[in-house]
Amino acid sequence: MRLLSKLIAAFGAAFVAVVVVGFLWLWISPPALLRVGTGYAAKIVCSNVFLAGRDAQDVLAADVQAPGHPLLKLAGVEVDMDRQLVEARLAGFIAPSVAVYRDGLGCASVPDGAIDAAGFSAPVPEATEADAMQPWPEGEGVDPADVRIVGVLQNQALLGPAYRAVVVVKNGRILGETYGAGFNAQTPLLGWSMAKTVNGALAGMVAAEQGVDLDTDRLFSDWVGDARSKIRLSDLLAMQSGLAFNEEYGDVTDVTRMLYLQPDMAAYVRSMPAEVERGTRFNYSSGESVLIAQWWMSRLSDRKAALAFPRQALFDPIGMRSAVLEADARGTLVGSSYLYATARDWARFGLMLAQGGVWEGKQIVPADFVRRMTERTSNSGGAYGGAQVWRQGPGGAPDAEYGIDAEVLWMLGHDGQSVAIIPSENLVVVRLGLTPSREGYRPQRLVAAIRQALR
Repeated sequence: MRLLSKLIAAFGAAFVAVVVVGFLWLWISPPALLRVGTGYAAKIVCSNVFLAGRDAQDVLAADVQAPGHPLLKLAGVEVDMDRQLVEARLAGFIAPSVAVYRDGLGCASVPDGAIDAAGFSAPVPEATEADAMQPWPEGEGVDPADVRIVGVLQNQALLGPAYRAVVVVKNGRILGETYGAGFNAQTPLLGWSMAKTVNGALAGMVAAEQGVDLDTDRLFSDWVGDARSKIRLSDLLAMQSGLAFNEEYGDVTDVTRMLYLQPDMAAYVRSMPAEVERGTRFNYSSGESVLIAQWWMSRLSDRKAALAFPRQALFDPIGMRSAVLEADARGTLVGSSYLYATARDWARFGLMLAQGGVWEGKQIVPADFVRRMTERTSNSGGAYGGAQVWRQGPGGAPDAEYGIDAEVLWMLGHDGQSVAIIPSENLVVVRLGLTPSREGYRPQRLVAAIRQALR
């Protein structure tokens, strides 16, 4: 009996020791997966609190926990309004992560904790409100929805699970719009990878302004002397650089490591090896989009000028007052993923592309670059265009199988973000929400229904 008591006591002590060691390990050196989770939570909450004015706990529950990894149920956040930052932890102490807000640049994940180094800002224009009486897109005046599409905008199956905004533009005017509970025409919404198309347009603008051929190579000094020196800007734009990059989500892969564990995202991607010869493989890569952003930023006079360029050259000229393209902790704009804008402002960008890059008679994005966007790349099987835009909607099936017989440019983003642009019909359909791919939602059905109703 005494022996049994000693064994039980020894087992208990060993169990306690293992638990203590486990907790110490999680506290001192948490696994990368846990740090990705808290980095994601801190970043998403930060942007939605400081850019969109949403409640932190609502964002945590709806945007982070509900659609995310089960471990995120353990996440908690603390918002410091004075220091303008958000801290996230699992179970109150595991894998602490922080994200910080900067004026004009939104929030950045700061995985190395160097908050002061990430605290720069971009020039912020004086706050001006669009004239509510002047018709959109010059102002914010919008007529009641066109009776032809009212039924479409009330059809929940077409709008999709957890939609947040739908805006329909025809011939330069909003024909109708609808918003999910808690969202409205003034709410900036994350476009995820729709940012790639905007970032690509910025690269095209800088290249044209400086007379740089899109087939230029030797893009970065640390690539000189190896196979990567042959990678051209046009290869990055078409997602065929040959660089190794894993875009899978849900685990610790290149893309999640880049977004949430690397303070200098571009440096991380530049270090990737060439896996295949440039121009021979299509590989969808947020890393390549970040490199595009670093390339065009490096062509401008300094960081201040580069950070100001999107607003001065693109957002202000077409009236995208709400748009904020966020930068990482080292000052590179995250052109792969982080652009917040109202649905109406996403529609403004779509309308500008539908008009061949022209806005109010002025060529904003070079016409040649817009044409390059429309070119289907052979390495993608025709699904991707030549400059950071999709030529086929999500799901893999041709758009024609959904009843769309027109040529569509698609801006697509994670969790169901889309802008469908049909230049031949001067039609733009914006659909934003929080709809994971497992839901099987296809925006093509919404676009097809709108086109049918307008005939």
